[in-house]
Amino acid sequence: MNLDWTKELTDQLDFFWQRQFLPRLEGLTDEEFLWEPVDGCWSVRPDGEGGTRFEWTYPEPVPPPFTTIAWRIAHIGDGVLGARAANHFGDGYDRESVRYPITAREGLDYLHESYALWHKGLTTLDDEALARPCGPAEGPYSEYSFATLVLHITREVVHHGAEVCVLRDLYRDRTRGR
Repeated sequence: MNLDWTKELTDQLDFFWQRQFLPRLEGLTDEEFLWEPVDGCWSVRPDGEGGTRFEWTYPEPVPPPFTTIAWRIAHIGDGVLGARAANHFGDGYDRESVRYPITAREGLDYLHESYALWHKGLTTLDDEALARPCGPAEGPYSEYSFATLVLHITREVVHHGAEVCVLRDLYRDRTRGR
């Protein structure tokens, strides 16, 4: 049996994205997007100069601060999908000029754009490309196969997407007085 590995990998990500994640984002409000369930959250905030800033430090403190839906969506859109698409598919994404989303609508648009860039690049890969090392853009993981990177990206999207969904559940129950 011949497997189309590109299709298998793409379908795995698409299933989560289309059937589980996006439906759970319907009706996302600005208040919910920026909701800070505990003190000291990392989020996306206006920078005072007409832009925005994504809060983080490297190395992360232990334990890292809790993060908002805005932070998690920016992370998925930038570090997980957008930067990887730029690094590996040369799509023109410029991480230095990113204006991180500050509203729910901007966040959803940002997610859709970043996903489209990664997905488009992913569909161009054949078995040979999936087997080659992912290269220097992945730092200490440069010798890992591109298929390993694709699986990692899918795992990250599912992981952080599920966190967004749990935060939506908590926000919903908070506003119901539970």
